[in-house]
Amino acid sequence: MNVIDHVRDMAATGLHSNVWLLSSLLLPMSNNNPELFSPSQKYQLLVYHADSLFHDKEYRNAQKKALSKTSKVRPSTGNSASTPQSQCLPSETEVKYKTAECYTMLKQDKDAIAILDGIPSRQRTPKINMMLANLYKKAGQECPSVTSYKEVLRQCPLALDAILGLLSLSVKGAEVASMTMNVIQTVPNLDWLSVWIKAYAFVHTGDNSRAINTICSLEKKSLLQDNVDLLGSLADLYFRAGDNKNSVLKFEQAQMLDPYLIKGMDVYGYLLARKGQLEDVENLGCRLFNISDQHAEPWVVSGCHSFYSKRYSQALYLGAKAIQLNSNSVQALLLKGAALRNMGRVQQAIIHFRKAIRLAPCHLDCYEGLIECYLASNSIREAMVMANNVYKTLGANAQTLTLLATVCLEDPKAKTLLDKALTQRPDYIKAVVKKAELLSREQKYEDGIALLRNALANQSDCVLHRILGDFLVAVSEYQEAMDQYSIAVRMQKMEKEESPTDATQEEDVDDMEGSGEERNLEGSDNEAAQWADQEQWFGMQ
Repeated sequence: MNVIDHVRDMAATGLHSNVWLLSSLLLPMSNNNPELFSPSQKYQLLVYHADSLFHDKEYRNAQKKALSKTSKVRPSTGNSASTPQSQCLPSETEVKYKTAECYTMLKQDKDAIAILDGIPSRQRTPKINMMLANLYKKAGQECPSVTSYKEVLRQCPLALDAILGLLSLSVKGAEVASMTMNVIQTVPNLDWLSVWIKAYAFVHTGDNSRAINTICSLEKKSLLQDNVDLLGSLADLYFRAGDNKNSVLKFEQAQMLDPYLIKGMDVYGYLLARKGQLEDVENLGCRLFNISDQHAEPWVVSGCHSFYSKRYSQALYLGAKAIQLNSNSVQALLLKGAALRNMGRVQQAIIHFRKAIRLAPCHLDCYEGLIECYLASNSIREAMVMANNVYKTLGANAQTLTLLATVCLEDPKAKTLLDKALTQRPDYIKAVVKKAELLSREQKYEDGIALLRNALANQSDCVLHRILGDFLVAVSEYQEAMDQYSIAVRMQKMEKEESPTDATQEEDVDDMEGSGEERNLEGSDNEAAQWADQEQWFGMQ
């Protein structure tokens, strides 16, 4: 065995730090003595060194090494028999793929696309087409993205993530299903796939009700009972539909089946935080960090805990950290946007909510955040235009009717809109709260009491109990008002007191963040670096 053989064996067994150390010594030696290794051996050494850098997350260095190995020391392609070592090496196409991976890690997507575009179409493997499709989609280039996803399906007709990619780009469900028809007919036990495609076609068109019904029918099939992925999808759909109770229930079922589940836990943590269950949110965040701190979800969950504890600067940092890990995390964008809004930085918040809308055009929370920013900056016209667009795009349901009523609360038609919303969903808390606000203005306290009692008959909510207490005080029912306030206080007792140093922390964040819109949007490496020594304060170590 020569020294290159030893490097290869260590790489094969995953001893990447050992590979890095040895190859770091051998490469300068080969530069000082060009005859030390043959061109083929030098190529192999560069490949193993670049791989070790990649595994150590030194993406920029790995990218440079990868470029050097494809441009300077390509092994001979003559008629000489290939050695066992060279047979184990990745091809030039694979090296380019690795280089593109480094570029994506460095957030240099244009360079990644350029590298992959340079690979002839016939040499593109499914994973290359998949990466290209995702990059094109992220860049807003829908046509080439659709073409690349379709190429993945042509090669691998059961590539479900590619199917979801096509559906998210408004490709009709029937067209996508036709691309899998042959495999459904020839492979046993795939009769569920056409229904699965139909369900997610509804998801991506914003038809939450039909999506829920279709996935429920799938979940009832014996082979797909207790499927964690389907339960997570159901939980997310209930959340989008404003049915938080069923959403939490489905998330809890999924967690019981998979205690290491991360996907969707950011939404679950947000729902718990909104309910005031901050101790549960804190425990969830700690559990997720023990599973992985390289996903956005644990940072978002901890950020929700901070936000609902009124520690907005802390929530801002955690949201920025989540965006660094996953720039497409909708919940991270919403968290950071909400924190910026509550800190008075409305224009920066608007940037985040707009990006969230681009990523999730069927999520009402994104629009609600943007409209709240418009209202906070007295941009009533923009808020009204956006609310009308949401109403037309997502249809007349309890959520869109309530959102439209919120914007035009001073208008007489607001009451009509809220009545329509409550006719569709009498338990929709946001509609109840807005209707109670209108009745309070009109001093119709008895009507308000009846509305709130009816809403509380089938659910318990601390906000509704507090508002009911206010209405009872207005009609001199002091004892019952005290009872309602006591219930509200008991429901909130898990919420921690506001941090006394929060005002100072907000000033620190102002100093740390730049004024550039793109920098604020991405959370900026500089911001994260300056907060890094504060992570013990956040309980992350």
